[in-house]
Formats: sequence, C-alpha cells, structure tokens
Amino acid sequence: MAELLGVVLPVFLVVGAGYLAVWRGLFADTAVNGLMVFATKFAIPCLLFTAIATLDLGQEFDLRLLASFYTGSASVFALGILGARFIFGRPMADSVAIGFVAMFANNVLLALPIMERAYGADALAPNFAIIAVHAPFCYLLGIITMEIVRAGSARPLQLMRSVFTAAFTNAIMIGIMLGFVVNLTGLPIPGVVDEALGLMVRAALPAALFGLGGVLYRYKPEGDAFVIAMICTLALLVHPVITYTLGTNATALSQGQLRSAVIASAMAPGVNAYLFADMYGVARRVAASSVLIGTGLTVISASLWLLVLP
Repeated sequence: MAELLGVVLPVFLVVGAGYLAVWRGLFADTAVNGLMVFATKFAIPCLLFTAIATLDLGQEFDLRLLASFYTGSASVFALGILGARFIFGRPMADSVAIGFVAMFANNVLLALPIMERAYGADALAPNFAIIAVHAPFCYLLGIITMEIVRAGSARPLQLMRSVFTAAFTNAIMIGIMLGFVVNLTGLPIPGVVDEALGLMVRAALPAALFGLGGVLYRYKPEGDAFVIAMICTLALLVHPVITYTLGTNATALSQGQLRSAVIASAMAPGVNAYLFADMYGVARRVAASSVLIGTGLTVISASLWLLVLP
C-alpha cells in the first residue's frame, strides 16, 4: 500500500502545493486564473492533439472499452438524479446538476498523471480514447436532460445549439478534433512544430495540477453533507465498480484497457461539473464542495483500485 501511495501522492502533493500557495497568499488568485487559462486552453489541448494525432484509432477506439466506461457514467448520472430527487427531495433541475457532477470524472487532470506514474506513458492510449468522447457524451446527456426538465419539451434547435456551444467550442475539444483531422488525413506535423508541441505537452500536467489546487481553494465545503456523500460514493465507488464488473465479464477488456477504464472512472468530479451547475444556476454549493472533497478522497480511491487491478 505504501508503494501505491508513492504513485498517487505526488500528484496530489502538486495539487496541495497549489492550494497552500493560494491559501497563504503566495500565489495570487488572479495568477491562478492565468495559469489555468494556459493549462486548459493551450497546454492540455496540445497534449490531447498530439495524443489523438498519433493514436492507433483502429486499435484503441474499442467499443467494449467505451461501453464499459460510459455505461458506468450514464448509470451514476441516473442514480444521482434519482437519489437527489427521491431521497433528498431536491428540485428536478438541482437533481440533474447533481447527477452531472457524479458523472463528470476528472479524466484529464487526475487520471492521466496517475496512470502515467503507475503504468508509464505507453499505457495512456485507452485513456485518450475515453477522453476524446468524454465531454461530448457528458454534455449531450446533461444538457438534453436539463433542457427537457426546464422547458418541459425543449425545442430541437435550441437543444442542438446548447449542446454544440457547451461541448464543441472549448479549447480541449478543439484540440481533440484537430488531432482527429491530422490522424485521419495523415497530414505530417513539421519537425519544428512537433518540438514546440513537445515543450507545451511537458508543461501541461504539472501546470494544470498546481492550478487545480488554487481553484479548489475557492470551493469551501458547506452544508448538504449527505448529498455530497452520495455524489462522492457514486463517483468514486459505484462508477468504477460498474466499469470493473463490465470490463472483467461482459466486455472482457484487456489488462491495459481495464486499468485505464477503471482508473478513469474512479476519479473525483472535475471542475467542469461545477461549471455545468453554474451555467444553469442550480446546486452550485453542492457541486463546488463535491469537487473539493472528492478530489481529496481520490487519494484513497485511486490507491485502492491500483491495489485491485491486475
């Protein structure tokens, strides 16, 4: 177990360093904003562009892998809505946001560095396949459900516009889509461009982790303890259990695919989960607290799943 913590803890020490730096006034809040803009709008899109551009799509885009992970995602989304509505009596709009928080695992900022430290950079290909459809899947499901709940019967054009805006105009999705263009067309990447991308890629995860710590400092845990506990249970336990069960039985994933799918599904809710709640003006406090508390608990959940996985 000590060895596993040695894999996981360095990732969270960088997050903790960012949290501590902002808390003690050593790193300004405005600087956190700038760092996260660099990480999420420039460095990480470069990382995902490079990964998708060189990915063996025929081998890595395995429907069994995606089915194992996203069946778990859809399941915890539905369970989160039902739990929030019928156990805690939350309004339907709040319930949809709570389900979205449980579903939107932090695959980029947490799963990638943990997988890389545990199994090496060569083990990340299945993670990139999952990430490539993560935002479109989650936003499509979340926005359509929310718009139907809010409007009773949402207009198709309005739904399509909302989904497109949320899922396909952010920098991460642009990086992924450009990676697909290069991969599918076989366009060569000039050597100097590839070197420049390499510099950005090496900065991506450390900058993002430190910035994530600074962002988490803003999210003070307040109230709604039982709802937050439900979200963390769904995100950190139920989702990976579903993925592991499917991956070892129904879909018979390879060892590498199983590792990637389970670790990705065992991550805390990402900051995008809070942004979804903020976009609709519902369940903001629950979403923010779940991101903060879930990120801390991921130290334990990730270590335990690394112990279980072959």
